[in-house]
Parts: sequence; C-alpha cells; structure tokens
Amino acid sequence: MSTSHSNAADKFLKNRKYADWHDDTFWSVRQKRDRMAASLPEWERLRQAAAEIKDHTLSHLGDYLEQFADAAEKNGVKVHWAADADEFNSIVYDILSSHGVQKMVKSKSMLTEECRMNPYLESKGIEIVETDLGERIIQLKGQAPSHIVMPAIHLSHDDVGELFEKELCTEKGNHDPTYLTYQARLSLRDEFLTADAGMTGANFGIAETGDIVVCTNEGNADMSTSCPRLHIAAMGIEKVIPDYDALAVFHRLLARSATGQPTTVFTSHFRKARPGGEMHIVLVDNGRSEWLADSDHRKTLRCMRCGSCMNTCPVYRNSGGYSYSYFIPGPLGVNLGMLRDPKAYSGNISACTLCLSCQSTCPVKIDLGDQIYKWRQKLDSFGTANKEKKLICKGMEVIFDHPAIYNAATGELHLVNHVPDAILNCGLNPWAAGHKMMKFPKKPFHKLIKEVADPDDIKKS
Repeated sequence: MSTSHSNAADKFLKNRKYADWHDDTFWSVRQKRDRMAASLPEWERLRQAAAEIKDHTLSHLGDYLEQFADAAEKNGVKVHWAADADEFNSIVYDILSSHGVQKMVKSKSMLTEECRMNPYLESKGIEIVETDLGERIIQLKGQAPSHIVMPAIHLSHDDVGELFEKELCTEKGNHDPTYLTYQARLSLRDEFLTADAGMTGANFGIAETGDIVVCTNEGNADMSTSCPRLHIAAMGIEKVIPDYDALAVFHRLLARSATGQPTTVFTSHFRKARPGGEMHIVLVDNGRSEWLADSDHRKTLRCMRCGSCMNTCPVYRNSGGYSYSYFIPGPLGVNLGMLRDPKAYSGNISACTLCLSCQSTCPVKIDLGDQIYKWRQKLDSFGTANKEKKLICKGMEVIFDHPAIYNAATGELHLVNHVPDAILNCGLNPWAAGHKMMKFPKKPFHKLIKEVADPDDIKKS
C-alpha cells in the first residue's frame, strides 16, 4: 500500500516558518552549485564526459566488476558478492562474528541504509556507531536521514543541543555549534579508539587498481579505518568506474554539485588493509542488475549520490525529506522507490512538478523528470492511479472532445470571479492551500484571437 506524499507534506507545511527556512537553505546550496559550475568553462563537457563514462561502464559492468575484484584480491583484499540485502547483511555479520567484533564504527553509507544493516546487526548484539556528525545526530535521535548528503539538515542547533544534553551530558543550555561539534568529536574519539571494526561506503571503485575511494568533509572514514584493524567496505556494483582518468572527471563534479565546494576536504583511497589488519569489500547487487535491463530507467544507475537533484527540487525543498515514503527523498528517491517496488512507493510520484530542474543540474545528466513522467503513465497498470484524478481526466476528455461544451464552459468562466472570496479560497479548494484563485477574463483566449487574427490564417491553422 503506497503512502501519499501530499498528505505527509501537508504536515510538514503546517510549520510555515520552518518550511520557509528549509526551502531557503537548500536553495542557497543550489546557488553555490551554480557559482561553481559557472567558474568552470568546461562544466558541460565534464557532465557529458561523466554521463558517457557511466554509460560505457554500465554497458560493460560484468567485465569491470571482474577486473575490480581481481585487482582488489591481488592487493590482499577479500572480495564478497551479495545478491540482495539479506545476503549483504549476512556476509557482514559473518565477518564481524568471526573476529569477535562487539562494536563497529562506520562512515556514512546510503547502501547500508538501503539494506537496513544497522538494525540487523544490532539485533545480533553488535553495537554500530555512526561517525559522520549528521548521521551520528540522527542515530542518537532515532531518525532516518532527511537528505543523502546532509542527513540532519532538518534539525536546528537548539534541537541538537537538547539532544546532546540528554545523550552526551553536555552543558545545559549551551547550544553553540562550535561547542556542540567539539563535544561530538570528544565522544566519537573514544568510539574510534575502542571499536573492533570499521566500515566505509564507497563513492567510487577503481576497476584498474581495485581501490575504494571515499569522499568526506570530516575525515571520519580515515578514523574508522586507521584505528580498528578490520575494515569492511560496502559498495553497490554501479559504483565501479574504469580508472583514475575517469575518477578525475567525477571528482571535479561531485563536491561542486553536492555542496558547492571545489572538492571534499578528504578524498581517501583504500587499496589494501592497514599493516597487521584485514580489509573486505562487499559488492552488492540488490536489484541493480534488473534495473540495468530496464531501458527506460537504467540511467538512474549513473547516480553519484551528490544530492543536487534534491537541492534544486521545489517539491523537496518545500516538503522535506520525511514526506517521501522511500528512504531516499527527492527526484532520485522517487525513481529508486519505483524501481524497488512500484505499488509500495507510487505515492511519491505526485511529488514532482515536471519542471526538470533536477535533470538540468544533475552532474551525470540523469533524465530524472522524464523518468517520473514515464512512471506516471504506468500507475494505472500498477493499480495505484488516483481515482479522483482519473475521474477528472475522464471529465476533461468529454469537454475537449466536444467543442460546443468547451466553448460554453470557457465562455462563462468569468462568472466565477463573482463568487465570494471566503468561499472560493476555503479549505475545500486545494488550490487555495498555496495560492489565491486567479481572475478569469470575460473572453477566453480562443475568442480574443479570432477577433484580432486574419480569418485566412485561422482557417490555415
């Protein structure tokens, strides 16, 4: 059963002040991205190159994955293959249990969110500590990420201060961001030093060398792998790229698109285990092979998880991450949710104006808006089409198929202008939630054009 995005968004919008702040915050990130793009004359060529590299790699995915696995194993890394989330979780647990791990620190990984790894391992008695500051905050709060790059952006420093007072015993009433960050670092330092294992995600996997590349702004991936002797890297199979020449293209696009930075503060390369340690890479399919075979939606696998589509999306900015039923919000999440389970996540399909801003900013040129349009055409076949909208469309079909009815209806629309404002803009009119009703002209456009246009031109058209 799908959950309606519009109903969840309605709850978010009840706090108008916060909703406006959310909109302004992400629009400012979008503007930073634009300034970065404008500073590089070759920006569009980089985007095109990235799209072509991704398409080439996905078209030869099996070959590149084998090359990557072979190179990694020659480096002494143990490579595992997981067909789905259950197998991934089982593999990770087997590695941890064989080493007697009781606590694992991990850097941010949307793949582990996708596979629900944390609750699985916690049910087995293994403590998981998120080390990205945003992820740590929402972990302590018991929430999911509201954005894939800035997971705790929905919380104010007062929210965080009150949380830290409860969970980290910080000074009561001291909500200064610098102080709170310092306290988080002190807390995490102890976690790093006492962990038995560390886990990272992977922004990129280099097929030629078997390297895992992780991009962070806090250095937590380095701490998660340099303190514990056991390192596990979780990587979706679509993250593999051919070589370091390809990485150079993606690296110039990633941070500029995500946060408006020239580059992330840390770009960490992991080729082998630390001295005396052990490194594992788990390559995860979990539906990606099926998506690759879908000609309408395979471009989604180009994604670098930069979040630029969310930062620019007017619906995401004005409805928040928790209004989406899939764990990834925004245009990307709409498409990934539909690929995962159309019946369960079709409630998110309405969360799009088809403005196509998402695909105009996407650094790898994914046709996100076009894909959402295609999903909308299939809703009836999934049995999830909105009944009211279907009825409205049937009514519009009758009107447009009968010119006399159309002319009569549009010719008298101006009478609506005389309806009292309190009636027209009340809660019964959905349009009134964000607008006031427009004023209808006394003459519709098709009548006005006939009065001013040459009759011969009208006949020709």
